[in-house]
Amino acid sequence: MDRLTAMRVFVAVAENGSFSATADQLEMSRAMVTRHVGALEQWLGARLLQRTTRSVTLTDAGETCLRRSQQMLALADDVEQETSRHDTALRGQLRVTCSVSFAYAELAAALADFLKLHPQLKIDLNASEGALNLVEARIDLAIRISAEPDPSLIGRVLAPCASVLVASPAYLAEHGTPSSPGELENHRCLSFANFGKSTWSLRRGDEVCDVKVRSQLSANEATALLQAALAGGGLALQPTYLANPHLAKGSLVVVLPDWQPPAMSIHALYLSRRHLAPAVRALLDFLVQRFAAPPW
Repeated sequence: MDRLTAMRVFVAVAENGSFSATADQLEMSRAMVTRHVGALEQWLGARLLQRTTRSVTLTDAGETCLRRSQQMLALADDVEQETSRHDTALRGQLRVTCSVSFAYAELAAALADFLKLHPQLKIDLNASEGALNLVEARIDLAIRISAEPDPSLIGRVLAPCASVLVASPAYLAEHGTPSSPGELENHRCLSFANFGKSTWSLRRGDEVCDVKVRSQLSANEATALLQAALAGGGLALQPTYLANPHLAKGSLVVVLPDWQPPAMSIHALYLSRRHLAPAVRALLDFLVQRFAAPPW
């Protein structure tokens, strides 16, 4: 067990790139973190980390040790869960990732409710706009919004994700309300930096209209564009899970209500159906049920 603990500490140092951050994360002293890593290096007879005053990097032996340690720790967690006969409580830690906006609007609260049902579980939520490699980041479950999710991953649809074109009443009072998609070319538009920055696609029934827009402000994240729209910065395409509360209050108004952006779905994605940990399966089932009738 001491070696498993040393492996856990080493993996945390490798992931954090810092002894101090690992000490804070694992709630142990920095000296104890150093001792565990040193013991692992002594056991293996190899230097695993290159230490400088500013950074910690893996040696070639460290890269190999990291990969094998992650596998052994995952196996140890599986053994602990699968051989527990008298206690069915879920334990361990899950790593979940999703977009910043969905974490803010829905997922963080959903995870908090899930943990009330399973108090011995821990969840590490990575709210990020980047497409993380699930293997390298050791992600158990990825919540992603897409029309076509990564075909190499296993997925379940949690809910549809509709979007609307919105603006603040102040912006529309100053600049006017467009009555057709073509008029968007004459408006300030708030665009996603990662996609659709210069061209917006809108659909009305079978009719599709691609509009070249003038983007004064772009961002890689929906809540930033939401705040800009609330401040009167222009027109923004927003998911309804973010926009609906502001539409209800009147701080935002739907523009071109007959025209809709392309439909997308919220997917729960994971690496394989085989050996799916009980805690991951429990969370997946919980999210499927929670979002079966999405409030947005």
